[in-house]
Amino acid sequence: MEKKDLKPASVFHYFEEVCQVPRPSKKEEKIRTYLVNFAVSHGLEYQMDEAGNVLIRKAAFPGKENLKKVVLQSHMDMVCEKNRDTVHDFEKDPIETYVDGEWLKAKGTTLGADNGIGVATQLAVLADKNMVHGPLECLFTVDEETGLTGAFALKEGFMSGDILINLDSEDEGELFIGCAGGAGTTATFPCPMEKAPEGYFFFRVAVKGLTGGHSGDDINKNRANANKLLNRYLMQLMDRYDLHLCGIDGGNLHNAIPREAHAVCAVPMKDKESVRVDLNVFLAEVENEYAVTEPNLTMELESETACAEVMDKEAMKRFLHSIYAVHNGVYAMSQDIPGLVETSSNLASIKQRDGKIVVVTSQRSSILSSRKDMSQMVRSAFILGGADVETGDGYPGWKPNPSSEILNVAVESYKRLFGTEPKVKAIHAGLECGLFLEKYPSLDMVSFGPTLRGVHSPDERMLIPTVEKYWNHLLDVLAHIPENA
Repeated sequence: MEKKDLKPASVFHYFEEVCQVPRPSKKEEKIRTYLVNFAVSHGLEYQMDEAGNVLIRKAAFPGKENLKKVVLQSHMDMVCEKNRDTVHDFEKDPIETYVDGEWLKAKGTTLGADNGIGVATQLAVLADKNMVHGPLECLFTVDEETGLTGAFALKEGFMSGDILINLDSEDEGELFIGCAGGAGTTATFPCPMEKAPEGYFFFRVAVKGLTGGHSGDDINKNRANANKLLNRYLMQLMDRYDLHLCGIDGGNLHNAIPREAHAVCAVPMKDKESVRVDLNVFLAEVENEYAVTEPNLTMELESETACAEVMDKEAMKRFLHSIYAVHNGVYAMSQDIPGLVETSSNLASIKQRDGKIVVVTSQRSSILSSRKDMSQMVRSAFILGGADVETGDGYPGWKPNPSSEILNVAVESYKRLFGTEPKVKAIHAGLECGLFLEKYPSLDMVSFGPTLRGVHSPDERMLIPTVEKYWNHLLDVLAHIPENA
């Protein structure tokens, strides 16, 4: 199968166009310009707010003017992750897509189907002159991935729909009616440096090849966290040898499970071979622990040029103990919805800069009090390690409404089209819907999309056959929107 043969043709056409436009979070100028030009070229009314959110309106198909107004919603930005050996500038270069069997993938980078496929779907709807639907608004928000700032900044009255269909879900055949709320906690550790000792073996140890993934959707899949694995090995060395830490770096994004991490360290020259042996033993142990979920896990140890400075020994101990102690992964499962993660935390990134070590984490929960408790637990581990800690205000969850009118329409449509009942679920990942409800409390909402896997990592891929099912489902839902009372 070639890209030109993908169906529905209009959706894949616009997805390929969207892939040509750089759109990192907080740098959506080019995709905004593209959307505005699209609206102008199609004679559609549009507006943009101060945050950079774009709304494009389309009139109802003749005879359908009395249907309730629907807002189709997606976010413009994408997670920008690439393999270490991939040369790519996300601010300038297009995403290079290719077909691999039934999957659409990108060459060495994130695909951006989260949420480029939602954007492409809206564009295909807006461009189609024969589609049956009532009055429509298409909302494109900015910066969903790094702060939900577009949704936070959305003002009352910017959109006027009665129903909102969020196109940012990742499992075809599943309808989402709720999501977790979340917040980020950042710890800044002091990193005083001193003269490096003489007669020491300096080395670089790295964790590589992890699966990574979305810190909400994938947090319950027993995937390894590169920062945790690296710290675990360093703690073993610290207990056995006179370990010194020169530098450390791991992970990148607050909402991605870190796939890689490394540290530069030193031990007495007499222990040079021992740390290599220890690494082999440690690697065998963790390979066994993650044999199913991390088949490509590897760790490497290489000699390094001697550093001029190392981290103060006591500061290093406090930092490593704190990272070891801080919770990572699932903390509690939902008591109401089987299989749904209720509360979790992700140790997302560790960056050493300007005499400090900055650690970024994110906490999620479908219960606000539990999210606050999780954040406080993380804060406590960091404070005990001597860090300055800040937790952001966070974003609200979306409480499920099983009696939703648009949910009923979507369920009946799916059964009519495909002869099977869709799954109705809540999701542990964050969606912008909770923020929309704060500004528009009467909105009736549902979320669905095609099947994506490996989002927020270079392994991101989209299952091609599910795009057509998702598209047909959306068209049928739009054709069966109830009339205004």
